[in-house]
Amino acid sequence: MSTEQFEHKPVLLNESIKALGIEANGIYVDGTFGRGGHSQLILEQLGDAGRLIAFDKDPQAIAKAEEKFADDPRFSIHHGSFAELEEYLTAQGLCGKVNGILLDLGVSSPQLDDPQRGFSFQQSGPLDMRMNDQQGMSAAQWINKAKEEEIASVLYEYGEERYSRRIAKAIVLARENELLNDTKQLAEIVKAAHPRWEKKKHPATRSFQGIRIFINNELGDLDECLTQSYHCLAKNGRLEVISFHSLEDRKVKRFFKRMVEGEKLPPDLPIMEEEVNRKMKLEGKRTKAGKQELYENPRARSAVLRVAEKL
Repeated sequence: MSTEQFEHKPVLLNESIKALGIEANGIYVDGTFGRGGHSQLILEQLGDAGRLIAFDKDPQAIAKAEEKFADDPRFSIHHGSFAELEEYLTAQGLCGKVNGILLDLGVSSPQLDDPQRGFSFQQSGPLDMRMNDQQGMSAAQWINKAKEEEIASVLYEYGEERYSRRIAKAIVLARENELLNDTKQLAEIVKAAHPRWEKKKHPATRSFQGIRIFINNELGDLDECLTQSYHCLAKNGRLEVISFHSLEDRKVKRFFKRMVEGEKLPPDLPIMEEEVNRKMKLEGKRTKAGKQELYENPRARSAVLRVAEKL
């Protein structure tokens, strides 16, 4: 099934592009191309000497990028994780020269809405969940062989599911009768095992989130990319991150805090401000979607944008 049937609305689009402070001849990175909404707006503000480098794990996103921007010499895309940012930019001679990096975390609407991708607990489809379905272990391969304790740990740590042990036990019992290969099948097992449903939230939401994050190493990749981004930015270059759940946002918030506060020194030590070695400064407060965007795109309700600038 073609992803063209599934529309993607970039979240906090205008706010994030404005916060980049785009210079016409600058170098920018879209670390999560998706379907190119953010990239499109960045390119519209770049001059002939400007450059945009995008990253994405998803082969369908790569195909879309090549179709959409094939004739634009200012644009290039790398098929891989944004955790490869520093290595890739160093090979291009661009590390330390980038004026802005945008990371729009999580899963795109085409990935969620296409049941064949295996992210949705609402529809029946192969239990895959890989952003790059040509690499690594699928959710089905993992969940059919993982120990009960490991499943419970993933659901608790990455899905923040308080009933993780109970759900893991139900999964292991169910797979004794038949292999788990279908998203709806897994969702029903979780649903039946979950003793307390949250209002307006499917009981399998947290479990699916946890498995997806684990399968794609999303938090590990984010840690890598945040550190690398600082090295890749030029002076006054900006890093901005749109996150969709507390685990991501907490990592971003803590990273920015470390970079803004600089060296941890005794409070009574007589030193000059420049000796603290602050590495970044925050650009405004966190931004959330406004009423109009929430009305047009309910998926924006949990989005948080944070921005910091390299000193």
